[in-house]
Amino acid sequence: MPRPVRTALAAALLLATAAGCGDAGGLQAAGSTPTATSPAKLWPQLTPASSPAWNYDDGETEVMKGIAVPGGDVRKVDPVAVVQAEISQHPDDYSGSKATYHETTRRMAYCGRTPADSRCPVLKAYYRDLTGDGHADLTLGFRLLPGNQTAVRVYTVQGGRLVQVMSNDDAVSQVELAGHSVIIHAPSDLADYEYRFQWTWDPDQHLFLLTHDEMLHLGKGPKASPSASASPSPSPSATR
Repeated sequence: MPRPVRTALAAALLLATAAGCGDAGGLQAAGSTPTATSPAKLWPQLTPASSPAWNYDDGETEVMKGIAVPGGDVRKVDPVAVVQAEISQHPDDYSGSKATYHETTRRMAYCGRTPADSRCPVLKAYYRDLTGDGHADLTLGFRLLPGNQTAVRVYTVQGGRLVQVMSNDDAVSQVELAGHSVIIHAPSDLADYEYRFQWTWDPDQHLFLLTHDEMLHLGKGPKASPSASASPSPSPSATR
C-alpha cells in the first residue's frame, strides 16, 4: 500500500519563514501532503512482443536527383526545383490524371513567376540548422492537391548532395521549428483538441524520427470527459 510522503524539509522551511517574519502566530498547517504513487506494472508474466503490431514510421532518407548544391549552401538551391525533383522521383503519386496529387503537378506551372502566383503549391522556404552541423538546412512545404494536405520536408547536404531527411504528409494547421525538432500541428475531429507530432533529428540514424505523437487540449472549451470516445491518433503518412 502506498505510504504518505512526509516532507520534513517543508516543515523546516515553514518554521524558518515564520521566524524571519516575526509571525507570533506560530506554525500553520499547509494541508495534507499528496500520496506518492509508483507506476503499476500490469501482467508481469506476459510474454514480450518481438515485433510491432503495425508499422511505426521509422523514417527514410532520399537523395534528390539532379539537384546541385553550389558550394554546399542549401540556400542556393531552388525550392521549386526540389519539389519538381520529388514529383519526378515519385510518378505514381504525381503523374497522370489518376495520380493522387495530379493537381499539384499541374499547378507547378504557376511557380517561379514575378510577382508570385498564389496558385503555385510551393510554400515559403525556411532555413535553419536543424541537424546541428553548423550549416542551414532547408524546411520546405507544398500543398498536396487535390485535398487538404500539406507536405512538410526537411533537406540537408550530405557529401555535396541534397538529401531529404524528413517527410510528412498531413492536414497541417501549423508547423514549428524548435531546436533540432519539427513540430507539426494537425486538426482533430474532437472539438478543442489537436494532434501534435514532433520529429527530431537523430545524429546516429542521420534522419528525423517521430519522437512524440500526442493529442492536446487547446483550452478553448471544456476538456473531454473520461467517457468521451476520441478517435485514435492517426499515424503520419509513410516517409518516402
